[in-house]
Amino acid sequence: MPPSAPTLTPDQLEPLGRLAGSLDRDQAIWLSGYFAGLAGTGTASPATVGTPADGAATNGATADGALVAPPAPAGPAARQLTVLFGTDTGNAKELAGELQTAAKGVGIEATVADLSSYKPRALKDEQDVLVVMATHGEGDPPPNAVGFFEFLAGRKAPKLDGVRFSVLALGDSTYEHYCSAGRIVDERFAELGAERIADRVDCDVDYEDDAAAWIADVVGRLTPEAASATPAGAAAPSAGATATASSTAHSKKHPFAAPVLENVALTGRGSTKETRHVELSLEDSGLTFEPGDALGVVPENDPALVDTLLERLSLSPDTEVTTKQGPAPLREALTRTFEITAATPRFLEQWAELSGSSELQALKDGDAKARTAFFYEHHVLDFVDRFPVAGIEAGQFVKGLRPLQPRLYSIASSLAAAPDEAHLTVSTVQYDLHESGRTGVASGHLARLLHEDATVPVYVQSNEHFRLPAEDDVPIIMVGAGTGVAPYRAFMQEREARGAQGRSWLVFGERNFRTDFLYQVEWQQLLKDGTLTKLDPVFSRDSVPGAASAPKTYVQHRLREKGAEVWDWLQDGARIYVCGDANAMAPDVHTALAEIAVEHGGLDREAAHEHLNELQRDHRYLLDVY
Repeated sequence: MPPSAPTLTPDQLEPLGRLAGSLDRDQAIWLSGYFAGLAGTGTASPATVGTPADGAATNGATADGALVAPPAPAGPAARQLTVLFGTDTGNAKELAGELQTAAKGVGIEATVADLSSYKPRALKDEQDVLVVMATHGEGDPPPNAVGFFEFLAGRKAPKLDGVRFSVLALGDSTYEHYCSAGRIVDERFAELGAERIADRVDCDVDYEDDAAAWIADVVGRLTPEAASATPAGAAAPSAGATATASSTAHSKKHPFAAPVLENVALTGRGSTKETRHVELSLEDSGLTFEPGDALGVVPENDPALVDTLLERLSLSPDTEVTTKQGPAPLREALTRTFEITAATPRFLEQWAELSGSSELQALKDGDAKARTAFFYEHHVLDFVDRFPVAGIEAGQFVKGLRPLQPRLYSIASSLAAAPDEAHLTVSTVQYDLHESGRTGVASGHLARLLHEDATVPVYVQSNEHFRLPAEDDVPIIMVGAGTGVAPYRAFMQEREARGAQGRSWLVFGERNFRTDFLYQVEWQQLLKDGTLTKLDPVFSRDSVPGAASAPKTYVQHRLREKGAEVWDWLQDGARIYVCGDANAMAPDVHTALAEIAVEHGGLDREAAHEHLNELQRDHRYLLDVY
């Protein structure tokens, strides 16, 4: 506990410090809301919060010590609270649920809404709105919030006088447009006349602490007006129950150590890339998933990179450093706890100060676009080599590093076909930078898991926006490039197990037919048995016979070639799925679909784009892009 808490006595600080040290994140969030509720009612005092005398229940506790919400004084009617979330990887959805729980703990009933299904015209009728908004890629809204953003930016956006709001923005500080989706919502709500409950908070990938503080803050600010809605003596959620649930279920906070059953190369000899098929056992984990979901993989850093950093910094691997999980030897911390590849604004700021480099100082204070470009060309190791710092201590070095984050991979199997297993399709990221070989953190770690008894910590990340139709007779068109084919393998395994009669069409792109036709034999067998109706592979680097220099062909070109058929399938109720690269492939496919609507649907360009937006709103045009 900080010594600068002037309103607490030493006798109060000592037990409070013990309690704080024993709480997990969910319990801390709940308790922060609980104490905010006490403060809001004006009833918190040493006389009313504590252990009841002679077993009598007092305000804030029952006779058996369970915390309950304080009695509500007479006051104004509670305002309506709505929590909206725009999610990319599921973190925003999870935080929206935590916010709802914290609000409920102090008697505030909150409605949580996914922006893919929320009717934005209802904004004008809201009272208090809390928005948890992720940013996708270089400043875009997440796929489930695209329609909401278009409505906000348009002329139909209503005046929001009388609406109060606050925004929690999630992003990645290594990108130029850090947290821009949340910033856009925050600024637009204010432009439309809404009043801020609390200032926007921008969170990096290690968002947990900042998000917990924002949740406690906004719940505390809402409590005074909502307190009258709390029934006297109503029980709040039990912190003990939360702890039990958290400790027994495997999740992002408690991943499962999955044994590696198989780890083989899918690409053939002579391929310009390496793509691997990894099979993991989920037996006895309790983890389940649906086709379209992702598996979160908790990676380790390359041991060779860890050793190189230790050597360059002249640091002992056994030096103890502090981590959020407690003290650990430096080598272990650099392997499992800290991000040591990508540099961040936090690391830049620290290294500029330690090195005294005027170049880094100018970069820190300069243009965000220039910083992003510099980060792209300079990893942590490159900072250490180019701007050396003599005599740095281990604790100083790790202070500038952010926590190592899990990576998400689309699951390439169905439980109906492979019970208790999850299969992944992983492209091993390998490239040269400053005359040294570099490897992707997670893909490189998975590629190294070749030894017997290898395990990797995993959890399931639900992806409700990329699901098969519940009706097995609905046609589907699946468009994917490279490892973007992974969820479609799961789709086809599931449809085969169900005996689905709906037509299925796969448009798949890779580099070369001879070396990169991923799962070729499986697709051909699915075609033979009728589960897969059409297969259109596209290989961008295979030359056309007789052509000296053939232009590259990608999935969007194949869609245009088959435009009339694509339009017929869509008119017949087909869903179209797009999985793969968000920066080039997905926008190019979107453009191709719009052109198909113009050429074969007779729509003008504006109507064609509106048609695609409508398909997205109706969950018939679904994207899983990265």
